Amino acid sequence: MSATTWTSGAGAYADVNGINLYYETHGAGRPLVLLHGGLGSGEMFGPILPALCERHQVIAPDLQGHGRTADIDRPLDVRLMADDIAALIDHLGLEAPDVMGFSLGGGVALLTAIKYPSRVRRLVAVSAHVRRDAIYPQLLAQQGQVNAAAAEFMKETPMYELYQRVAPRPEDFPRLLDKAGQAMRQDFDFTEEVRGLQVPALIVAADADMAPPSHYVELFNMLDGGLRDGGWMNEGRPKGGHALAILPGLTHYNIVDSPLLPATALAFIGQ
Repeated sequence: MSATTWTSGAGAYADVNGINLYYETHGAGRPLVLLHGGLGSGEMFGPILPALCERHQVIAPDLQGHGRTADIDRPLDVRLMADDIAALIDHLGLEAPDVMGFSLGGGVALLTAIKYPSRVRRLVAVSAHVRRDAIYPQLLAQQGQVNAAAAEFMKETPMYELYQRVAPRPEDFPRLLDKAGQAMRQDFDFTEEVRGLQVPALIVAADADMAPPSHYVELFNMLDGGLRDGGWMNEGRPKGGHALAILPGLTHYNIVDSPLLPATALAFIGQ
């Protein structure tokens, strides 16, 4: 996460869905809602923000308990955070913006499109997992150990530095780790929900992500992709307009810094 390249835009708070949600607005053009990963904030998109802002008005919220958005008394759940994003879209009077999210934000973006298809024009889900068991076992073991006690060990990390700098209650960092750990230990499987997705979606992952490339291919298969030859006139492509991109030479931890990500996302959003 590269906070040094982030230039704060017009920041504001929206009281929506029982939470005081912080968001920043950058650039101008067709709106793009941009959702960050776990233990981060909108600032993690600093390296790619200029490319995204060339033709878009980027709205970057800080999700529940992250960044400048204080936590509330409910679990960290992508379904509940999807409700927050839909409420923010309504609050801002946005007419079917594109929605793009990474990791935790990718799951929130996916659930927003599933639950509120009329609110989303196109979806870009980056490094989002449809099933918990798709994640490599060694990572699941590490995630299972995340709790408040880990706060002391994280004091040298960029995530802690950012939280201490911007959070309304910096002392809540152990609480965020506790809730994040609880969320990561919960089993989930959104397979059936994904099969009913009505919004054109681009599934993006690094070729060395938290889950194997086969998982993202499986997700594409759920959306009628990769099941047949595409045809000379694209007649064999997924009926819903979905697409898949596995970005080379990247990992879960640097995909948001790569110029390949905005180039790929913008090519899809621009359709």
